[in-house]
Amino acid sequence: MKVLVVGSGGREHAICWKFAESSKIEKVYCVPGNGGISQVAENADISADDFNKLADFVKANDIDFTFVGPEVPLSLGIVDYFKERGLRIVSPSKAAARLESSKIYSKEFMYKYGIPTAQYNSFSNADNALKFLANWEANKKVVVKADGLAAGKGVYICSGREDATSAVKQMMEEKVLGEAGTNIIIEEYVDGPELSYLVFTDGEAYSAMPASQDHKRVNDNDKGPNTGGMGAYAPAPLATEELNKKVEDTIIRKVIDGIKAEKLDYKGVLYVGIIMNGSSPYVLEFNCRFGDPETQAVLPLLDTDFVDICEAILDKNLANLKINWKKIFSVCVVLASGGYPRSFKKGFEIKGLENIRDKDSMVFHAGTKLENGKIVTSGGRVLNIVSVASDIKSAIDKVYLNVSMIKFEGIHYRKDIAGRALNGKQN
Repeated sequence: MKVLVVGSGGREHAICWKFAESSKIEKVYCVPGNGGISQVAENADISADDFNKLADFVKANDIDFTFVGPEVPLSLGIVDYFKERGLRIVSPSKAAARLESSKIYSKEFMYKYGIPTAQYNSFSNADNALKFLANWEANKKVVVKADGLAAGKGVYICSGREDATSAVKQMMEEKVLGEAGTNIIIEEYVDGPELSYLVFTDGEAYSAMPASQDHKRVNDNDKGPNTGGMGAYAPAPLATEELNKKVEDTIIRKVIDGIKAEKLDYKGVLYVGIIMNGSSPYVLEFNCRFGDPETQAVLPLLDTDFVDICEAILDKNLANLKINWKKIFSVCVVLASGGYPRSFKKGFEIKGLENIRDKDSMVFHAGTKLENGKIVTSGGRVLNIVSVASDIKSAIDKVYLNVSMIKFEGIHYRKDIAGRALNGKQN
């Protein structure tokens, strides 16, 4: 079989790597790919939103199915376009992807189907939002969210009225997030530990993956601005059997029932971001694809052929497939460019990659490219270093030993990834 993966980040490298492990796969293609993905797949220089060229590429290379990594092509309707061309694709339709591409639609969906989430108000103009905030307590925390896609940077956790007022003006008047901030949500702040639940679904049946925890803030101890994610680990000790059952009963099953009731074409991966409000799990957000960097931590735990899962999803046969997971722990540390998530320089040579050789560790490239025979930095999040072990402490020790071997100018990474799993503090 031949498979195409759409995307260019660490998530897509992990997906390509997992496909390449399968004995059923003859060849993996990736568009546009990056400097490291070429180790496990053939890259093609096609934009992820050029659906016509992508479909032509699939036809010309006799590719059996396509798997989409990032959110933007989903929100633009790549699935609908491919289906019109008679091509098999493991991802949700444009209508289904609104669960991610519109925070307002997502909230309305949750309210309609009784899915627990924080209270909110939505606004389409700045004046109304600012009038609402004028009555907000001066020092009461509040969350301001852009309605549209903002590459993981559309959520502002505000310390009070003044901070929230600034966030609204930045989004709606200064357009710092572009069109994504045209409409916004102002949401009650919930203070609790977070979990990421990734779920395989064919739109009817579903199978949850081991829960993981992401680290969004750029600096240790959850300081600094939000990022696309600085690291993750799985399975998270916070996700006990009791909590997993509660999440399944009160959230996941209701989401799938809602998808069926709305007649949404959903075949792929659903990401459910959870925050604990006391003992009750609340939904923070949905993503309609694999999370990043959660994917890099979770996929190494998968013990079932990834191709079998994708075929079961395409054939709406997921209910009849047993998916197995290795009883080990995984830790992923993101190596970023200095200055990320704000301005940063690119083009620095990455040294030491050849030093990571142990069979229980992986390097997934994100913001890299191959230039004159050398791997150089080309993005904010540059590399994902992942290690697995039988216990979480050994996985942490191993991953940071590998991290110490990598060098490039301005390198920045958190030194406390998965530390909360050891010290008992889950938030």
